[in-house]
Amino acid sequence: MTDEDLAAHLAEEAGRLLLEQRHSALLEGAALGAVADQVANAFILAGLAQWRPGDAVLSEESFDDRRRLDCRRVWIIDPLDGTREYGEGRADWAVHVALAVDGVPKIGAVAVPAAGRLHRSDRAALPPDAGRVRPTMLVSRTRPPAEAEEIAALLGAELVAMGSAGAKAMAVVAGEADLYYHAGGQHEWDNCAPAAVALAAGLHASRLDGSPLAYNRPDTNVPDLVIGRPALARRVLAACAR
Repeated sequence: MTDEDLAAHLAEEAGRLLLEQRHSALLEGAALGAVADQVANAFILAGLAQWRPGDAVLSEESFDDRRRLDCRRVWIIDPLDGTREYGEGRADWAVHVALAVDGVPKIGAVAVPAAGRLHRSDRAALPPDAGRVRPTMLVSRTRPPAEAEEIAALLGAELVAMGSAGAKAMAVVAGEADLYYHAGGQHEWDNCAPAAVALAAGLHASRLDGSPLAYNRPDTNVPDLVIGRPALARRVLAACAR
């Protein structure tokens, strides 16, 4: 099984498990999300242990084994991105499975199970221009950046709040939105797989200072990022530089 196929298989099957868990569980809300996180994480870790036992793993739901810093190949996973939305019965949550090689997001798969979608970096393509009069800019549903309205006004964009970093990034990949803007902090597992897919599709993905997104670092914090159509992203970067 290729790395691309493995990432896609793990993300898709974990998504199916999460849907089943939500439909059959007696729990709800935060309690449901906590259990589901562990179920999906266990499934993905078991698959990686079977198929890629020599690779390192960084997961939101597991102890951070710092030996990963000496490894070239590191799987970076978020078994349930958007736990709040999942527990609320919403559709804007995702499963992230990525492979970073020498700190670069080489391979990514992002499942958006409630929407029946699986996005793979090896099958990504630049979405056609939707021809919207006003571009759509996505921000966090629960933690929108303070400057989001100012950036949206600069772009003449419609500001839309959505859960899950993966769901937002894949809405851009699917052509349903034009830009995803975030400031205020994330971790590597929140954006490695989405960045891999977006970059493979020919979209822009970087920090707000224009520097590339780097992975498998000692500090997993990622303070900010922008993912979107290159022309719009360049305008955002120029605004941030000012």
